[in-house]
Amino acid sequence: MKTRFLTLIALSLSLFCHAQTDRIAASPDGDVSLKLEIERAIDKGVKYLKSQQDAESGSWSEPKIPAFSALALSAMLGDPSRDLEAPLDPEIEKGLDFLLANQKPDGGIYGKGLATYNTSLAIMALTQAGQKEHYPVIAKARRLLINQQQDFDRRGQVDNLFDGGVGYGGSYAHSDLSNTHMALGALYYSKQLLADTEFAENDFDLDWDAAIEFVSLCQNSDASAERMGEGFGVREEDKGGFVYFPGSTKSDTIQLTEKEGERVALRSYGSISYAGILAFIYAEMDQDDPRLQTALEWIQANYTLEENPGMDAQGLYYYYHTMSKALSIAKINKLETADGKSIDWRQQLALKVMSTQSPDGSWTNAQSNRWLEDDPILVTAYSMIALGHIYRGL
Repeated sequence: MKTRFLTLIALSLSLFCHAQTDRIAASPDGDVSLKLEIERAIDKGVKYLKSQQDAESGSWSEPKIPAFSALALSAMLGDPSRDLEAPLDPEIEKGLDFLLANQKPDGGIYGKGLATYNTSLAIMALTQAGQKEHYPVIAKARRLLINQQQDFDRRGQVDNLFDGGVGYGGSYAHSDLSNTHMALGALYYSKQLLADTEFAENDFDLDWDAAIEFVSLCQNSDASAERMGEGFGVREEDKGGFVYFPGSTKSDTIQLTEKEGERVALRSYGSISYAGILAFIYAEMDQDDPRLQTALEWIQANYTLEENPGMDAQGLYYYYHTMSKALSIAKINKLETADGKSIDWRQQLALKVMSTQSPDGSWTNAQSNRWLEDDPILVTAYSMIALGHIYRGL
């Protein structure tokens, strides 16, 4: 069981922590022209991010949200042209120092609130940098994430829908799939980094089985609809896809027909469906598990680069980012669309993302500002990370 995905995750860890893979000359089968275009786009993005760093603090965008700085760092650390033998650029060093300065006594790396979100992305950046002096910081931050996993049964409630997941923390405590998949990724990669060091804590870890149960409840299926209660159903076209959290909100529910008993169905959408796939992979799910297989079927049936399926232009670049990461880690080279066409998603996605880069090297979502995608630091980081995954897969 698990063998193939264990191998794939190990490979992704290697790619994640060692951003520069074989150069073009050593990859004659790769698309050399496309790789050169990606290199140029990422280089422009790196220059833009460096120009936008706060000279005093070392942060990017909003300093009270270290996650923005962490994403900018991950984007630059993932530059395929970066010389791994050379010292880190001063901008990267200063950005890492900013993250370190934001570690709180509880281990989290955050400003004011959103502890899980900020800490997860900060761990990813620090793990990617791979510097031994940061190991104790990463180990302490891991404990914060593990302690954020929800277990409402301890409070006298049984079978709470949010058990096993992770939320933003604080007043946004209830679990959601976005925070959960980020936390799972940060915990998985950092655990590998700290393995066989004095900072490895093999006796203190996430309840991965409980996490999988929560992620499964975020997936549209007959089983999850039944678990949510009599008032819920599922449409055939949504099966296999994911939602933000189990339950209903006004924006993601659909009233089923009278024939279906006037029940409510949750609408699957693209970016969170890729997040669900990533969560399954980080948790080392068996590749033949029906939950993973139906998830892969849904993304193929709903493949598009013109929108975030189910959300129009909202979260479009987060969608590109999660798509690139999930398909790369799973080593999926081609997608088969509903009409039987074979899609070279890497080429199509790379060209789409690069076509929207501004002359100054930045990206922004010109169609929607939801989920802060009017922030060029955030969107530039998403775009560069997506292109980096594509590059390394060519």
